Amino acid sequence: MDVSLLAAAASAAGSVLFLIIILAFIVFVCKSTKNYDYGRRLRRHQTRTVTNPELSSVTMDESASYDPTINHISMEELKVSTKNFSTDLIIGDGSFGLVYKAALYNGSTVAIKKLDPDAFQGFREFRAEMETLGQLRHGNIVKILGYCVSGRDRVLILEFVERGSLDQWIHDTSSMDNDHCDKFPLPWETRIKIVMGVANGLAYLHGLDTPIIHRDIKASNVLLDSSFQAHISDFGLARRIDALRSHVSTQVAGTFGYMPPEYKDGAIAATVQADVYSFGILMFEIATAERPDLPKVMEKKEVGFIEWVRKMLGQDRHMEMLDCKMPKEGVSGDDQVKEYFRIASLCTEEFMGDRPAMSEVVDLLKKLSA
Repeated sequence: MDVSLLAAAASAAGSVLFLIIILAFIVFVCKSTKNYDYGRRLRRHQTRTVTNPELSSVTMDESASYDPTINHISMEELKVSTKNFSTDLIIGDGSFGLVYKAALYNGSTVAIKKLDPDAFQGFREFRAEMETLGQLRHGNIVKILGYCVSGRDRVLILEFVERGSLDQWIHDTSSMDNDHCDKFPLPWETRIKIVMGVANGLAYLHGLDTPIIHRDIKASNVLLDSSFQAHISDFGLARRIDALRSHVSTQVAGTFGYMPPEYKDGAIAATVQADVYSFGILMFEIATAERPDLPKVMEKKEVGFIEWVRKMLGQDRHMEMLDCKMPKEGVSGDDQVKEYFRIASLCTEEFMGDRPAMSEVVDLLKKLSA
């Protein structure tokens, strides 16, 4: 073969080999850069936990904190704080999960809510909800202090509210336990204070630039602190809505007895008016200590709670409706009780358009307690 042809072939092969080496190098550099960028983004959402003497190792968890006092918390830390989510530490059973009392490594007492793994469709939905609710700061709203995720486990870190749920104080005053050994029938002034606190909290939620509908206002979702100030809790069903339109939901949300009548007619949109209705039912419950989800016997037949309320008020028997265990010394008079029930009746109007906004309810309650 011609020597010049061999030289040309060798030169061409060398050029191809050189190009392959160059391309391989470029691919390697691009891949390394991509991996570095991905790792850097991942590390933004991971928090390396602070070493705790009680823990056997340092772990990596997906977590976020909305309170500077509980930075760097891990799922393993929470398991230690709750004795691996011991039933002995359960203090509540909210929507989509159990609530535990826990002492964190920094000494603070918090409530830990372990969510049902199927409560949220995915992590993005969960994070979006928490980023919104975690920023809420109001004296009548339970604070979400942070969250932790490990695998399918999702845990919320919540403000601990000392006296437990309103439901326990209204319906369970006979059960004396170590945490609530001073239970007693709540006086009238305290009940009005609690109602005002819930109204203020709801007015705040509904008055946000993008309103938040709670969708499950009831006695067990109202917690009481040491001074009997009300704190609305359990936002498992909460939804943000555009200020001009309802949030279209695929299913009815809420608790039987508190749900508005439009739900029976097939309406499933989440509205602020539905919250107002539930609040009105709660007002009746707080005053009467009767459970809204249980029937009442009237004229020898069973009737629903709201039907009983309307019939009693129609017969001007409002004083008879008050909790018989409640001390009557603090009741200002017949007119105040009538006005209280009138406000509750406005909130529970059949037609949702006739119900007042929560800001109006707050103004009416201020006049009531003046």
